[in-house]
Amino acid sequence: MRFQDMPEEWPVTATETPFRGNKTSVRTDDVAMPDGTVVRRDYQVHPGSVAVLALDDEGRVLVLRQYRHPVRHKLWEIPAGLLDIPGENPLHAAQRELYEEAYVKAEDWRVLTDVYTTPGGCDEAVRIFLARNISEADGERFEVSEEEADMELARVPLQDLVRGVLAGDLHNNCLVVGVLSLAAVLAGDGAESLRPAEAPWPARPFEA
Repeated sequence: MRFQDMPEEWPVTATETPFRGNKTSVRTDDVAMPDGTVVRRDYQVHPGSVAVLALDDEGRVLVLRQYRHPVRHKLWEIPAGLLDIPGENPLHAAQRELYEEAYVKAEDWRVLTDVYTTPGGCDEAVRIFLARNISEADGERFEVSEEEADMELARVPLQDLVRGVLAGDLHNNCLVVGVLSLAAVLAGDGAESLRPAEAPWPARPFEA
């Protein structure tokens, strides 16, 4: 038996948007339950994101440490960013984020995994890419600001990150999912078994 998430949509009898922010908003839906009752659900509406697990020839992962105000922590993360343009190709967005945050380019791209970060309270969908054959990017460096101006950059062996995740030392969602997924892939069928970089993504349909 194949275990697979399936799309389904329960009837919404009323909806409103009590808050609109710069990139996200909050929506309130009245949702009809299977027993006929109607309950109210509040959730964050999110454009979606991409993240990049960039692996160098020595088996090290490119990571960034960035301050995240909501959790009052500096977190080690993998490069990531919003899908700012509706219908944007996620591969192009991932390549842009890797360049802007780490000044790195990659020759080999594959889909590592797709996740909903917090489906109980947010509709954010993230596609995590595996990027290999990496090297320094060409052209001018992207000018960073705000929290990104204080970022630190490091290359860490994959197994060190796995140990950090399991020890409870690393908490960023995309990093945790990315490094554990890659460790599983490398211990199993290998990176060549991963989906191509342009694989369909029903959660955030895009133009090729």
